Amino acid sequence: MPIAIVLRDIHQPPAPPWWPPAPGWWLLAGLALAIAAGFVFWRRQRRRRREKIEALFERALAAAASPADEVAAMSELLRRAARRRDPHADRLQGDAWRAFLDEGAAQPLFAGEAGDVLLEGGYRRELDAERAAMLRPLVRMRFLQWMGVR
Repeated sequence: MPIAIVLRDIHQPPAPPWWPPAPGWWLLAGLALAIAAGFVFWRRQRRRRREKIEALFERALAAAASPADEVAAMSELLRRAARRRDPHADRLQGDAWRAFLDEGAAQPLFAGEAGDVLLEGGYRRELDAERAAMLRPLVRMRFLQWMGVR
């Protein structure tokens, strides 16, 4: 009498568990975390730099004793920032300086009264505080642009 052998199906090994992940997934997670941390660090440094530059602008104007001194401080700050774009820009005078200030702007900001106040206001004994205040946001915007924070 022949012996009957009972055949069974091939058994597959159990599926790999989802935890702990394979080493490649750990590397990918570490890389993603490093990229996120680098991005956060970069944003924080950029924000701190912007805050420092804005504080520099505000301190320089707060130290001015009169509106004429304030305009002189604004002119000095613009000339310092202009050197970042062109090393010889701080030597420009008159209409050449105005043209440089308006370079790249959608509308000329310093072609009219604002340019007159900026060019001559620092040399006047008396200057209306409203004219200096009118100039302040324009100069601040251009200063921040040239310092690379806007």
